[in-house]
Amino acid sequence: MRFGLIAVPAIAAVALLVAGCGNYSGKTVSPLPKTVEGKAQPAPATATTTAATTTTAPAATTAAATTTAAATAKGDPVAGKAVFLSAGCSACHTLKDAGSSGAVGPVLDTAKPSLALVLNRVTNGMGGMPPFKGNLSDAQIQNVAAYVVQATSGG
Repeated sequence: MRFGLIAVPAIAAVALLVAGCGNYSGKTVSPLPKTVEGKAQPAPATATTTAATTTTAPAATTAAATTTAAATAKGDPVAGKAVFLSAGCSACHTLKDAGSSGAVGPVLDTAKPSLALVLNRVTNGMGGMPPFKGNLSDAQIQNVAAYVVQATSGG
């Protein structure tokens, strides 16, 4: 009887963890998409003025520069850190800036995901990661994506 009182809650806890956190389909899950949807916004031109002339040159147009600019323009990384810590992200992901060491999902410091990838995964989920659309507001999703990109220098 005493064994049953201890075993039943322990088995239930393990079942809940297995149901929500793992990829048990036998497939290898990668933090990188096979295809990329959408496109980056073009970088704005920058102006340089000298004593007699003004010239306009395009700003840096690399994907990393564009993604980083978009991350800070659409979301608030400071608010995103609070979302990362409160929404349970640290339970599955390792992210040095957040002091998290989860071992279920990708190590974000190593993966350095782009803004588009973080937005997609947080919104829609994939593999063992559940979708957060409906649990987090669009602003919270934008904020946590901006935070992850900024903290990892992703893009």
